Amino acid sequence: MSKRIGLVSLGCAKNLVNSEQMLYLLDEAGFEITGETENVDAVIVNTCGFIESAKMEAIDTILELAQGKCQGKIGKIIVTGCLSQRYRDELLQEMPEIDAIVGVGSFDQIVSVVNRTLSHETVSAFSDIHHTNEEIGRVNTTSPAWAYIKIAEGCDNCCAYCVIPRIRGRFRSRPLENVVAEAERMANDGIKELIVVAQDITRYGKDLYGKSALPELLRRLCAIEGFVWIRLHYLYPDEITDELIDVIAENDKILKYLDIPLQHIDDHILKTMCRRGDSGQIRALLDRLRRRIPGLVLRTSLITGLPGEGEAEFEELCEFVREAKIQRTGVFAFSPEEGTPAYHMDFVDGETAQRRAELIMDIQSEIMDDYNASRIGTVEKVLVEGFDGIYYYGRSYAESPDIDGRILFRAEDAPINDFVTVRITDCEDGEPIGERIDDP
Repeated sequence: MSKRIGLVSLGCAKNLVNSEQMLYLLDEAGFEITGETENVDAVIVNTCGFIESAKMEAIDTILELAQGKCQGKIGKIIVTGCLSQRYRDELLQEMPEIDAIVGVGSFDQIVSVVNRTLSHETVSAFSDIHHTNEEIGRVNTTSPAWAYIKIAEGCDNCCAYCVIPRIRGRFRSRPLENVVAEAERMANDGIKELIVVAQDITRYGKDLYGKSALPELLRRLCAIEGFVWIRLHYLYPDEITDELIDVIAENDKILKYLDIPLQHIDDHILKTMCRRGDSGQIRALLDRLRRRIPGLVLRTSLITGLPGEGEAEFEELCEFVREAKIQRTGVFAFSPEEGTPAYHMDFVDGETAQRRAELIMDIQSEIMDDYNASRIGTVEKVLVEGFDGIYYYGRSYAESPDIDGRILFRAEDAPINDFVTVRITDCEDGEPIGERIDDP
C-alpha cells in the first residue's frame, strides 16, 4: 500500500508553485497525496518566513501538526520553504517534533527526504540557494480554470527591509522556451487565466539575455490558443519600459490590471530603503500608464513605519494615496527583520506603524467605495468560480484571485470555470453585485 502524504502550502503564489512541484514529484514516485493532515504517514508544511506575521502563521501550523502527531494522527512532519531556509538550526533545536527540514534550494529532493524520513531518519537537506533547479512538472492545485506560472526565482533588488534575497537567492530567469512550453501544456489542460509571477517579472531575462525579455515572453504567451486572460504580478516601477506598456496595451489577452509594489512615496525613505526611482518618477509612471492603457486597474503595496517615517513623511504618504486613487492597495506595518539593513535603523514602534496602516486603509476604503460605485451599470466579463446558494460568484479582470474579492451575480444558470457576461447593478459590503445578461 502506498504511503499517504499530506501537504500544507503557506505564503505567496511563488511558494505555491514549489508546493505543486513537490506534489508532482511525490505523485510520480507513487505516493498517495492529499490535502488532509490526519491519518497520513507524513505532512509537508511549505512555509513562508518573509515577515513576522508569516513566521507566526508557519510556527502555529507546525505546532498544530505536532499535536496531531502526538495523538497518532500524523506519522512524520517535514518542514520546507522560507522559514526552514531562514531558521534551519533554530527549528530543529526548538521543535523536536519536526522530522525533516528542507531548504528552498532542495525542494526537488522531496522524494528522497520523504523516504528517508519514513525510515526514521532525521533529515536536514540544504543546497545552494543560488542554483537553478531542473524543470519540474506540477500538480495544479488552484482551479481547473486558472493557474500561476513562475518565470523566475530569487531577487536582486535588495531592498533594505526585505530578507527575500537572503532566503531565495539571486534572480534567475527560466529560459523563455521552457516557460512557453509549460504554458502550452497548461492551455492544453484547460487553463483559461494564466497568472505570470516572480519576485520581479520586469527583470525577466536580463540575466540570460542581457535585456528584459518580458515583452517577448508576453507576445509568445498571447499567441497560445486557449488562454483568455493573462495577468501580471509583480512589476517594479523603474523597469516598466515603453515597449512593455505597448505590449500590454495592444494585446487583448493581457489584462489591464497591473500589480506594481511602490512601498512608499517619500524620496528620503525610498532612497534609504534602496528603492530605485523617486516620487516624481512614480507619479509620472502612473500618469503614463493610465494615459496609454484605458480602463487600467492598479494594485500596489505600501509599508507604514519604515525607518525615517515621521509624521510629515506619513502625511505625504496619506496625501499620495488620496491623490493617486489606486484601486487596489495592500498596506502593511513595517516588520523589522534580522539580517536586513533596516533592522538596525531607527523606526517607529510597532503600535504606531500599525495605527498608521489602519489610517491608510481608512482612506483606501473610500477609494474602493468610489471605484465600486463607478462600476454600477458597466458590463463585465466574469470568470465563474462557484455558487453560494443565492448568488453565483466570480472575478472580472479587476479582481485577482485570493486578494481582490469577487463579483456576485444572479443567473438562471452559469457554467463554473467558464466566462459569462454580467451587468453590475449594485454594491454591498464592498462587493459588486450584478446579473447575467447573456441568459436565454
